[in-house]
Amino acid sequence: MNHGRIEYVRNDKKFKEDLIRAGRLLQRFNLANYENDELKRRVLGELFGSVGKGVTIDHNFHCDFGYNIHVGENFYAGFNCTILDIAEVRIGDNCLIAPNVGIYTAGHSIHPVDRHKSGFAEPITIGNNVWIGGHSSIIGGVEIGNNSVIAAGSVVIKDVPDNVVFGGNPAKKIRDIDSTQ
Repeated sequence: MNHGRIEYVRNDKKFKEDLIRAGRLLQRFNLANYENDELKRRVLGELFGSVGKGVTIDHNFHCDFGYNIHVGENFYAGFNCTILDIAEVRIGDNCLIAPNVGIYTAGHSIHPVDRHKSGFAEPITIGNNVWIGGHSSIIGGVEIGNNSVIAAGSVVIKDVPDNVVFGGNPAKKIRDIDSTQ
């Protein structure tokens, strides 16, 4: 699992300013004409910490800050992708994310006192050549290995090794993938 858990406070001035900055950029991105790839690439370049070549993200994308998101080359995210990036999210090359996927670095205490005021976040790392099926959730602190597949509707709460199919709630190994094919 990733290390680097961070604590945050929602009413912090910088936290709010960074959310507003990202919100404005997301509004530009999501309201862009569907075929205006140049504008969408420019906005993602401003929003994300780093963006590789050949990146496509369909409309109705949401994130917290954006600058904690780093995507490699030939990345695709389908409609309604949400990345809560209070902590860093690193996504490798040649990754596919189906519609309605949530990648959540943020978490909160299970205790009700002040739960709404603060929280914690843990980084997420997604390797190269990963495919995440629709309606899946990736929870903070996990690493998904190279060439792996997350089956549709899965909830990933622990690390996923290279070259496997993981699925279910909570997700577990379903089978190995022959990476030579």
